[in-house]
Amino acid sequence: MKEFSITSLMRIIGAEVLPQTGWAAESAGDNAVVTGVSIDSRTVKPGDCFFAIKGEKFDGHDYVADAFAKGAVCAVIGKTVGGETLAGKCLLRVADTVRALGDFAAEYRRQAGFKVVAITGSAGKTTTRQITAHALSRRFRVHQSPNSFNNSIGVPLTLLGADPRDEIVVGELGSNHPGEIANLTRITQPDIAVVTNVHPAHLEGFGNLEAIAREKTSISEGLGPDGVLIINGDFEQLVDACRAKGVDVLAFGKSDGLDYRATDITSDGLSSRFMIDQTEVTLPLAGPGNVENTLAAWAVCSQLGLKIKEFAEAVRTLPPISMRAEVLQIGAITVLNDCYNANPASMNNALDILQSLQANTGRRSVFICGDMAELGADAESLHRRLGESISRANVELLIAVGEFAEVTAGAARKSANRDLHVKCFKDARSAGNNLHEFVKEYDIVLVKGSRCARLETAVEKLKELCA
Repeated sequence: MKEFSITSLMRIIGAEVLPQTGWAAESAGDNAVVTGVSIDSRTVKPGDCFFAIKGEKFDGHDYVADAFAKGAVCAVIGKTVGGETLAGKCLLRVADTVRALGDFAAEYRRQAGFKVVAITGSAGKTTTRQITAHALSRRFRVHQSPNSFNNSIGVPLTLLGADPRDEIVVGELGSNHPGEIANLTRITQPDIAVVTNVHPAHLEGFGNLEAIAREKTSISEGLGPDGVLIINGDFEQLVDACRAKGVDVLAFGKSDGLDYRATDITSDGLSSRFMIDQTEVTLPLAGPGNVENTLAAWAVCSQLGLKIKEFAEAVRTLPPISMRAEVLQIGAITVLNDCYNANPASMNNALDILQSLQANTGRRSVFICGDMAELGADAESLHRRLGESISRANVELLIAVGEFAEVTAGAARKSANRDLHVKCFKDARSAGNNLHEFVKEYDIVLVKGSRCARLETAVEKLKELCA
């Protein structure tokens, strides 16, 4: 991040100094300049501004003194903090520290010279972001969001983490309630905005697919006059939502007549080959959904000047993407580690990968299946449909975990026209402690569920069993 004076920061976020601390800009000297930001007192570096943010488990206001002890030059607070250790420290009071963090990031983005690519969608945001950043980094200095920093805290931190020398920032915008994307696009002001798809996800906050499509396409509200909106043209709801907003789009997908198309798609389960503009692309990522993610990335890269041969060469060297259809060889067991998150569409995509691998290898397929979160009133019916999909995918052993385990397992049993072994557990720890009884050498094991399922503990248990 480039330097900002504390007085400039105060103006940007509308803060006032708490006078009782005795801090004054004219006597602060070198300590009147901010060189970075942090929301975690454990990671504060000298020169940082510490934003005290209240979370579900911790309140940053309780750690202001710790932040100053680590070298913070100021702290942005939303409520009174005290203590002798804060005498002479710069405390900046605002009404809302999260809003202030966003305002600061928006101004930093306005002043910076980099272009911004913002990616949203029900699924595929992280993979599309990583493919895009990987390809663009062959020609540009690229900064991308660390992990899935896609909310009102993570998005500002992504922007503020960019170096002034960076040319392109690639980030994700997520949403679980109406209006969230509109706020995030106000902060990011993207040059290129991407909507990967729309699926039933976060239905608890949206209610239906049409509302999700409207929310995702609101990313266009942050585009400038020369901004570009790229959408998945295979999704009618997306196309209709853009038409209703009266925005121009470029579309990618597999349908005829789209701006960016993939044809002649073949897969061996762990990778895919397909044609874009008469050039073969080899994608070392599993699953049909990643073909669409690669198309979205190509649409972005094309707009920023990459040629298809350059893009194809970059895609060929893609590293694995952690916990997203990540293929792990644990002893003689092949594990598809896809436990970062889950919704009905991503579950079906993962099952397609599992079924393809089973068909190509003849090995037994096992699904360690966690709950899908935030589905609202449709949760039970969608878990029932998941069970039916599991049966169709020829899964041979289902280990269902969580609140809806019995619903999913019951539907899978009812739909199965063959031997389907089923075990249910209340949580990932219980399932992990019993895996030695069920998982065998040479199994192909898919591990997938929403973050609340914590199924990464099951992956760790498999590693222990095969150590």
